[in-house]
Amino acid sequence: MLKDLGVICRMIKIEHSVFALPFAYMGAFLAADGWPGLYNLLVLTVAMVAVRSFAMAFNRYADLEIDKENPRTQDRPLVTGELSTRFTLMFILGTAVIFVGACAMMNPLCLKLSPFALVLSAFYSFCKRFTYWCHFVLGAVLGLAPVAGWICVEPSISLPSVLLFCGVTMWVAGFDLLYACQDADFDRERGLWSIPARLGIPAALGISTLSHVTTAAFFLLAGWAAGLGWIYFLVTTVLCAVLMAEHLLVKADDMSRVNVAFFTMNGVISVVLFFGTLFDILAG
Repeated sequence: MLKDLGVICRMIKIEHSVFALPFAYMGAFLAADGWPGLYNLLVLTVAMVAVRSFAMAFNRYADLEIDKENPRTQDRPLVTGELSTRFTLMFILGTAVIFVGACAMMNPLCLKLSPFALVLSAFYSFCKRFTYWCHFVLGAVLGLAPVAGWICVEPSISLPSVLLFCGVTMWVAGFDLLYACQDADFDRERGLWSIPARLGIPAALGISTLSHVTTAAFFLLAGWAAGLGWIYFLVTTVLCAVLMAEHLLVKADDMSRVNVAFFTMNGVISVVLFFGTLFDILAG
């Protein structure tokens, strides 16, 4: 049983939850201007884990034939046969049902928007087949996290949540561009539309850098719109410097440190930004 659970966690890369979940909590605490309530945090957590699991499992199912051909992805559980396609389809359906159920336990607006979140999460898996914008679609999927956290507590779309959506979208697109550089040759041969494959790695690194400069601007604007104070702006400024340092680790002729840039540094950024927001709210 534990072995099977471990295989499922590998399929959905459970450790990558660190990217979106802190932003969902950030939206919830900002909407409440403090403690959003245990109930809200519990249903929000269930919804976030469910929709992320749905998105990852759907992506693995949709990309199965591609993953079989890519040397970097040939150890994924669906490729190796550790998980069957039938089980994966049932898992996708189950996580979708759990997500919609959790949204129904929040408020009517969350329930109404839940199908849109599922469709966008699934749509991303096909984007690399026809558009350069695939990295930004992935960013938009994760960008829904702070909006989801906000409307879980306060069922309305607000300026701070929209600015955080834009910031997270550009942040994720920026580091996904770095990650996609590893597959540039394969994607080009397979006819896929990733930016590194179509425009080249140097162009992808430049667009990634510009995306993260834009990220910094949106995060600072979100703090201003939410009325946050010096703690948030100090933490955000430091994190923006770290984000820029990320780009020193990856060069067009050296992809060896891309996993450090992709996972370690970006995981730290999301968690620290949440705690910077939390401490600022509590101090206020």
